[in-house]
Amino acid sequence: MADEAQTTAGSSIEKRRSGAGSLESGRGATSIADPVVTKVAGIAAREVPGVHALGGGASRALGSVTQRVGIGDERSQGVSVEVGEKEAAVDLTVVIEYGESIPEVSKAIRDNVIKRIEGITGLAATEVNIAVNDLHFPGDDEPDSPPPAPRVE
Repeated sequence: MADEAQTTAGSSIEKRRSGAGSLESGRGATSIADPVVTKVAGIAAREVPGVHALGGGASRALGSVTQRVGIGDERSQGVSVEVGEKEAAVDLTVVIEYGESIPEVSKAIRDNVIKRIEGITGLAATEVNIAVNDLHFPGDDEPDSPPPAPRVE
């Protein structure tokens, strides 16, 4: 039964690769740049409930600065891709909301990223690696208490 499921899954992947979404035809070929796949993966990961942010603390801080000066793109933060002619591999660094099941959120991220990459780009997502590097606690985003009033004027 498991072999049958694998065969069915394998044949559906082959159908997707050679079907209407194929990147090659008798009339030419389509190439997809790494930044395109990076944005698709980043947006897909952020769509999953329980994901607070992508990227590590340092990359989020640097991303915030570069976005303010207009050269950064939040959608690619915490995402690294390797794109071939027909396949893509994705590495994600995520921050999960405290209280969420890390294995369940990771599975949902992986499933959504694969679905979006294969659906939007036509590339087969061979792997989606997820590194959870932090937990977000309620109240972490609230500003610290105001500084104390000066003692002298």
